[in-house]
Parts: sequence; structure tokens; C-alpha cells
Amino acid sequence: MMDKFNEVVRVAVNQGASDIHLSSSHPVVTRIKGTIQFNNSMKWTPDEIDSLVKKLLSAERINMLRTRRSVDYAITISGVRLRINIFNETSGLSLAIRLLPGNAPSVDQLNLHPSLHQISKLQQGLVLICGATGTGKTTTIAAIIEEINSSRACHVITIEDPIEYRFLSKKAFIQQRELGDHTNSFEQGLMDSLREDPDVIVIGELREPETMRLSINAAESGHLVIATLHATNTEEAIYRLCNSAPFESQDEIRHQISSTLSWLIVQQLTYVKKSELRAPLLSILRGTPSVKALIRENNLQQIENAIQMGKVDGMFTHDRYSKEFLETRSTFIPPSNVFRPSAETLHMPVHHSSIMKSSSHHTETQDAQWGKGENIIIREISNQAIKGSLSIDDNVSIEELFKEYED
Repeated sequence: MMDKFNEVVRVAVNQGASDIHLSSSHPVVTRIKGTIQFNNSMKWTPDEIDSLVKKLLSAERINMLRTRRSVDYAITISGVRLRINIFNETSGLSLAIRLLPGNAPSVDQLNLHPSLHQISKLQQGLVLICGATGTGKTTTIAAIIEEINSSRACHVITIEDPIEYRFLSKKAFIQQRELGDHTNSFEQGLMDSLREDPDVIVIGELREPETMRLSINAAESGHLVIATLHATNTEEAIYRLCNSAPFESQDEIRHQISSTLSWLIVQQLTYVKKSELRAPLLSILRGTPSVKALIRENNLQQIENAIQMGKVDGMFTHDRYSKEFLETRSTFIPPSNVFRPSAETLHMPVHHSSIMKSSSHHTETQDAQWGKGENIIIREISNQAIKGSLSIDDNVSIEELFKEYED
């Protein structure tokens, strides 16, 4: 079954596809240059899809699939990095597969404003990349991480769901953790990271209020924290951060945000007519003294005006970014060149420690062994025997317990 799947991936890579869709009893679907195409020569039966899923998923992820009815993770197949979402629908299980570039692209390759190079030089503070799903927030962060990796010696810890781009440590020491495999939640992973000597902490998504508060605390304590947040404008993003704290703590949380916020970028994708391609469209808020004062004093409705007045500080509204950067830029790097799926050039070993195997798995193995030729004797115990059984008193030492048992 894996041979058939490898062939699907190979064909998609050769065709320059960005996505693959596998659905039971349906031709394989690919997206090439933004257009959905059917491959009628390749179909998967429901049994083949089920067998493939069993090959791709660990026991823990299969349990997650049964509970949530979907599972999202990333894997490397035949040297190609894939982000896979497996979900249940009317025809059974289906797979939506995104083919990722073998290496993280650079800021310049993404056609981003050159001022974003400054982020990699920050020693501390909070950097937020905001926007809707599918606007390229994760890729923008990956470009910043790779620039940090190439330019300075520091310790970077990422907490992601899932890990899309893998990094090979260059000047920076990079450790990547994935929800499910390496930590139970963003909150837990963030709390762990603060005890792991980080310089830079990257959080795949700020979802829960506690994760937001911990991120702000981490930035306040001298770390560079880079994260994504679902928000469509700068005011909404700051409101979401403020709402992570209870009403009585609003003054405190605004003071923390104002003292730590360095960059707040809201990213969209827009079609550039003259180049016939899509490029990131950014709104950029910088943590200048005037912006910090607006946040502290809860004048968030004036943030947009501050961006308009902050041209000299490198701030952009979406409109000004489009007019002054996108429309005046002479050349763009085609996304088809950057995002074309390719084999990973790094060779990072992936190891699953035997210590981290779940106790339930250990028990199931033991149960299977016990069922092979072992005689299990079940003996009924009387109430009198139960009353005379060993009980543990907190004030009794282990040695005394053993002596009592032997007597």
C-alpha cells in the first residue's frame, strides 16, 4: 500500500502539484497552479484507504482519529515533507495532503517587505503574525526562523501543530516539538520551554487565553517570542490578547503588552495583476512609544490612525503596503518556484524514545504475552481475608510494613 502512495506523491511532485486529495472510490485529485485536476487512472478503494491510514498513523493518532473524527500531522515520505489531514466523510476516510518545500523559503523568496529582516535581529519582545487560515503565516515565521538560524548563535524552541518545516541547526541550536508527540498542549510546551534555556520561543498558534498570557510573560522576562494569532486586523489582535486576562487584570495585561510588543503583522494574500501571481499583503504595526502609550491607555480605536501616521517608523496599512511596495516592485519571485514540492536536503534523524511509549501499550503487550500459554488463576478472597490484608498507614515506615507482613 505504501508503494502505491509513494507513487502518488512522486507523480504529484513531478507535476508541480501543491495538494493531493485521496477519497474512497474517487479518482486521485491534485491541485496544480491553483486548479483542481482529476487523475482518472488512479483510484483508491475504501479498504485501500483504511490500510494506508493504518500504515501512516501511530496507535495514538488512530485513537485521536476515532475520538475527534480527524487528525492533522506532518510526515516525510520519500524525502518529501507532507502535511496530512485525515478526516471522516460520507465515502469513508479521506486524506487532504499539502506538499511542502523541502526547505523553508527566505523572506526575499516570499516577496515580503525587506524590513522583516530586522525581526531576526531582535533579542527580546513579542512578534505576532496574524491573519486568516491559509494566508501563509506559518511560512513567514519559518522564513524568520531560518534567517535567525543562519545569522546568530542562540537557542530556538518551537512548539507546533504540526511541524511543517524542519530545521537543521546552523548557527542556532533549534529544537522542535509537536503537539501530541512531544507535548500535550501549547500551554504545557510553553511552560516547559521556559525551563529549557531558550533565547527564542516560537508558538505555532495562540489559541487559549492561558497560552497568550504565558507568551506575554515569556516576552516580558527577556525572551524573543514569535507566534501566530487568528485576527483580521491589528485592533482585533490586541483585543484578543487583552481578553486573555480577567476584567480586574486589564490594566496589568495592557501594560505587559505595551512593554513587550515589537511587531504585529496582519497578513493576507492578494493577486498582483501586472505579475499575474499572488503575493503577501501586509499591515505592519511597530511597537513605538506612541503605540505603546495607546495600548496602555486602552485607546485601541486609535491604533489604525497610529499605523497611518507611522510611515517613518516603517508601519504600513494594507492600502499603503499595496501602493508603495507591491505596485512599485518591478520583479516578483513566482510562488510556483518557491513552493514547488522538493526533497528535504537536511537529514535530521527522527527518533521515538522507548521510554515515552504509553503504559497502555505496555499493558496490551503484556496481556498478549499472558495469553500465550500462561495459566491465569483467579482465586476468590473472603471478606475476612480482606479485613486482615495489609493496609498502609502514613506514619508507618516501609521497613515496619514489611516486618508486619512477615509476622
